[in-house]
Amino acid sequence: MKKNNIDKSNMKKVIAESAGQFKDGLDLAKDIKVEGVFKNVVVCGVGGSALPADILNSLVVAKIPIYIHRDYNLPAIASEDSLIVCISYSGNTEEPLSALQEAINKNITPITIATGGKIEKICSGHNIAFVKIPSGIQPRSATGYIFSSLAKVLANCGIIDDLSDEISNVSEKLAKINSTLEKEGKILAKKLVKKTPIVYASNKFEAVAKIWKIKFNENSKIPAFYNYFPELNHNEMVGYTGVKKGNDLCVLILKDKEDHPRTIKRMELTSLLLKKRGVKNIFIENKEGSLMFRMFSSLLLGDWTSYYLAINSKIDPTPVDMVEEFKRMLVK
Repeated sequence: MKKNNIDKSNMKKVIAESAGQFKDGLDLAKDIKVEGVFKNVVVCGVGGSALPADILNSLVVAKIPIYIHRDYNLPAIASEDSLIVCISYSGNTEEPLSALQEAINKNITPITIATGGKIEKICSGHNIAFVKIPSGIQPRSATGYIFSSLAKVLANCGIIDDLSDEISNVSEKLAKINSTLEKEGKILAKKLVKKTPIVYASNKFEAVAKIWKIKFNENSKIPAFYNYFPELNHNEMVGYTGVKKGNDLCVLILKDKEDHPRTIKRMELTSLLLKKRGVKNIFIENKEGSLMFRMFSSLLLGDWTSYYLAINSKIDPTPVDMVEEFKRMLVK
């Protein structure tokens, strides 16, 4: 797929081929497992490396609790009876690296997912289970690899049911509708030029709303925010009280057919109240299909929307220069 002069790293090709990541991730993790009786799972990661764990937690009822830790070291909940899953796309992210080192020091069982880097070296030296995923893209664009690898590893360890068949089915369906979602994303992106997106969804789809927000931040290089129903009706919506007409806000409401009827009514009433105050808002209906398909098709639409919003603003969607600058400052 030919890249244009703005999209110098050809993110368009990455998004167009992203549906294929799921099957690759399953294959890469098919033989990775550890033995043990665990009381909980602690997934350690930050940024794009942790996002797939959010989706998995929204989809499955695990046999033991799964906690997501976005910080240094290990949380207080971690113990010798925990399974620690450290995820870093680059393999060099300092927060999950610190968690991995603490797990080793405390003799707590770890599994890791990365493209290589320091994590791979540590795993090789300590004989730690390691899933090596493909490199060469941004962490936020590797959701399929990480999600399916994580799901397969946890299934291999007996912590969740095996989702391999469903993941493969979703992968195939996403590939079939990718071009349709691209067209929808291109249309939606035109409505968001010079706007500040605020993404709302039901509690079930909170992780999806959060990832939409992050894609606007990192792909489109703009401020964006998210929240979920019904919580936002008890606090956040009051913040629109003093909003002036002519504001640059645009609320995107991700609506699912299986949302609670009262939640759907809340969405509709919130939309009316926002319109009264001059806040533009757009409903985005999820596609038909399984919960996993509805989530990932929504995320793919978010990819295309944030991509074309960047292109419309003449911004290269791939680089995250501010993050890289911050990392350089951090090591001084």
